[in-house]
Amino acid sequence: MPRRQPNILILMADQMAPRVLKAYGGKVARTPNIDRLAERAVVFDNAYCNSPLCAPSRFTFMSGQLPSAIGGYDNAAELAAQVPTFAHYLRQAGYRTVLSGKMHFCGPDQLHGFEERLTTDIYPADFGWTPDWTRPDVRLDWYHTMDSVTQAGPCVRSNQIDFDEEVVFTARRKLFDIARDGDDRPFCMVVSMTHPHDPFTIPEPWWSRHSDDEIDMPRVSAEEVPLDPHAKRVRLVIGLEQQSVTEDQIRAARRAYYGACGFVDDQIGSILSALDETGMSEDTVVILLGDHGEMLGERGLWYKMNFFEGGCRIPLMIAGPGQFAPGRVSNAVSLADILPTLVEIAGDGTAPVYADRLDGRSLIPHLTGQGGHDEVIGEYLGEAAVAPIVMLRRGSMKFVHCPVDPDQLYDLASDPDERVNLAADPAHADTVAACRAEIAQRWDLDRLHAEVLASQSRRRLVADALTKGVQTPWDHQPHVAASQSYVRNHIKLDDLEAMARFPRVTSE
Repeated sequence: MPRRQPNILILMADQMAPRVLKAYGGKVARTPNIDRLAERAVVFDNAYCNSPLCAPSRFTFMSGQLPSAIGGYDNAAELAAQVPTFAHYLRQAGYRTVLSGKMHFCGPDQLHGFEERLTTDIYPADFGWTPDWTRPDVRLDWYHTMDSVTQAGPCVRSNQIDFDEEVVFTARRKLFDIARDGDDRPFCMVVSMTHPHDPFTIPEPWWSRHSDDEIDMPRVSAEEVPLDPHAKRVRLVIGLEQQSVTEDQIRAARRAYYGACGFVDDQIGSILSALDETGMSEDTVVILLGDHGEMLGERGLWYKMNFFEGGCRIPLMIAGPGQFAPGRVSNAVSLADILPTLVEIAGDGTAPVYADRLDGRSLIPHLTGQGGHDEVIGEYLGEAAVAPIVMLRRGSMKFVHCPVDPDQLYDLASDPDERVNLAADPAHADTVAACRAEIAQRWDLDRLHAEVLASQSRRRLVADALTKGVQTPWDHQPHVAASQSYVRNHIKLDDLEAMARFPRVTSE
């Protein structure tokens, strides 16, 4: 008899830095549900996004391919409908695929293989946020500002609370629907919240879960490390040159961020409780991950958009009851590895066949204690860049290269805060030469630069044109069949109530 394919539940937090979590050494944030998940999971200590920006990171997560391979350069780039995602592969393997929450899809395809999408997205689906590398000194009005930090503090309500509460409510209800509806297919459900992404504001009781005196401050100040050219550009983009930030504002922003992590933890607890209540926990692989990190004032920087550890390192935990023994993996892995991992989990034991060359590799060897790769390849092609920025991470070494900037090389074993750039050190000349040779083999950076500029130009034209006359938005509009909801006359009342009750009452 063939084995039962496990359900897959993916819990995604936006802009969650792993170092704030207890499982990664954090001592401030209170996240008991994530802590309990970590105890029964394989925890990846060195997991990374492949592009430290929401949309391109998520496109790589979905497709297993780097942004340059699929044109997913920035937060207004389109993920082409022809690009296979893990939702396509799993749906082909017999899964029902469900998305609740954010995925930052741009363009008319807002499903990308998901059979159902329960909510709209918190961000627009158009090309309005297209960067312009030809005007590096111009701050566009949709860029981050430092208001998130200078206005940090408690609130009664926020846009993000509205969104995440809907995301979690619809996800919980869908889990109960799956338990009741008689469809025996396994499911893959992605629940993607927008917290703890800025702005740094959070309601009670999460704000008061911490006091000012327990909030740790950044480990590395702006004055302690050189300001590299890309960091200068990031400072311009986020408005740091227009607004100074006080120590009290930094503390308030970090306190709100920790509170938002607590909010996310409560939502995760609620979803996992629903999984328990439906009796599906033992048949479900649970994956917790983030799309990128958060600098939180380290090096005087905020948000992401760089390859420092704060910006690109993510939490990743995979718990599979009866499949994967709890443990820790120190190897460097990335979001590009999720698609081949999911396809292998959902498979029948034969080698998967992919429609495209993937940039990721399966994590199954890591999950089963058989070793595995130790490599992350990264690209950044979004705002604050003026040319492609690429990254190689193997072992303890991280190399960052941009044709218009000085190289950066860090040994994370001896220098986890990346204070000392070793790229100009003669003792590391061979490493730098090898990395540059590999980059020249992997990328044609001049061609990629031209492709990004051409894409930006096309999208700016399309975005402007589509504001004229009658506008047809691409934003996902969730469909609710009211005539099939709750009590209607399409089913006899007693039968309907019996079907909706969980667990079913059976007559003896």
